[in-house]
Order: sequence, then C-alpha cells, then structure tokens
Amino acid sequence: MISTNDVKPGMAISIENGLFTIIEYQHVKPGKGKAFVRLKLKNAETGAVIDRTFRAGEDVDRAVIDRKEHQFLYQDDLGFHFMDLEEFSQFAVSTDEVGDAGTYLVDGAVVVLPIYEGRPIGVELPASVELEVTFAEPGVKGDRVSGATKPVTVQTGRTVNVPLFIETGDVIKVDTRTGEYMTRV
Repeated sequence: MISTNDVKPGMAISIENGLFTIIEYQHVKPGKGKAFVRLKLKNAETGAVIDRTFRAGEDVDRAVIDRKEHQFLYQDDLGFHFMDLEEFSQFAVSTDEVGDAGTYLVDGAVVVLPIYEGRPIGVELPASVELEVTFAEPGVKGDRVSGATKPVTVQTGRTVNVPLFIETGDVIKVDTRTGEYMTRV
C-alpha cells in the first residue's frame, strides 16, 4: 500500500478496475474543503486513459512490474513467441496482448516485456526500428514535388508513408511511437 500523497508519474497501481500506470499527478488544495489528488491513469492491458480522483492521503495498492529484455523469435497461431535473455525460457504472448506492436516485430528483435504477477502485460518497443521495404510503387518521373509521399509495405506487413525515392529492397527507419518514416538506412 502507498499513500496517494507519495505516488509519482510512472508508478503502477492496482485498483478495482485493473492495473494502471500513472501518467499525470496533481495535488489540489481547494480554498474550502479537504485536499484531493487528481490522477490521469493508463490501463496497462488495454491502453485506455482515464481520470480518477482520490482523497489526499488515501491508500492504494502499488503494483510491482518487472521489465525484462526478451528476444522475439517467431509468430504462429498461439501468438508471438519470446525468449528471456537471462534465463533462456520461451513463452507465447497472445496477439491481443501484443496489439499494434506486432507490426514492428522482426525475428531477433530485442524488446522489453513488462511482467506483472508472472505474465506479460504488453510489449515496450524501442523508439525506432529498421524494416525492409517489400513492396513500393515506382515513383513517377516528374512527380517530385517537395514533401510528396507514397505508401509502401514493409516486411512485417505494415504500411508506411515514405518519400518518393524509396524503392523495394530499401531498409527504412520507422518511429514506433507514431508509425512515421524517419530515414533511409
């Protein structure tokens, strides 16, 4: 248990609705009445963001989340398979738990898995990944307007908008937070 006066952004708490990570913390002392704490919380499993108000000094359950590096091995009907880099144990994570992060995972990629009570609750990707372009329409000669883009398909099946000079076989760097093209490698 931890007091709401002692929580900080980045901490994880467990409340009746599930497991949440604190995004914002605001302690409010109105001119009249008792102080309260306003928290913006992100659900660790669904990603939904909610606002929640607690009385100042109220106790909440602090959740301990272990973050360990794992290597992505492959994907099949059971989900995405990862290997712990310290113990070399392997396990599968369902496609629902991986979510959109699955479109950035290539064989051998090292990611951080947050683990709560022995089970993974998501995938934390690096800020950017390098992906090979598997399909790109050719750029039309004379169609070189500054800032013009075209959609391409990368090796994971994700579609990314890139500049017109990118061709099939090129390796590009993609920002995993926004899904946007960064540079050609």
